[in-house]
Amino acid sequence: QGQLAESGGGLVQAGGSLRLSCAASERRFLRYSMGWLRQEPGQERELVAAVNWNGETTYYADSVKGRYTISRDTAKNEIYLQINSLKPEDSAIYYCAADTLMSGKYDYWGRGTQVTVSS
Repeated sequence: QGQLAESGGGLVQAGGSLRLSCAASERRFLRYSMGWLRQEPGQERELVAAVNWNGETTYYADSVKGRYTISRDTAKNEIYLQINSLKPEDSAIYYCAADTLMSGKYDYWGRGTQVTVSS
């Protein structure tokens, strides 16, 4: 079925930056819109950023606009999330996901990478 493998999470101080990466194992993921979602304990997953198949259209949740940047490298079949000016409330597990049904919903997930921001 293929895999989405996230990396780049870690422990960082408030105000710092991280770059999350998502490596897609199959070329079919190049056709899909891709998103980054995050989940805090006891909370539902929240879509924070998304990019369409060719990288020309992006979406950001209001809470992250101006600090998060999503991008994709079609040659490497990777998706990135640059996070700047990190805040403690950004702490969560971040998941890379694909909209494989092209429905506007993200239905195929990676295992996630933990981001923890200390104050």
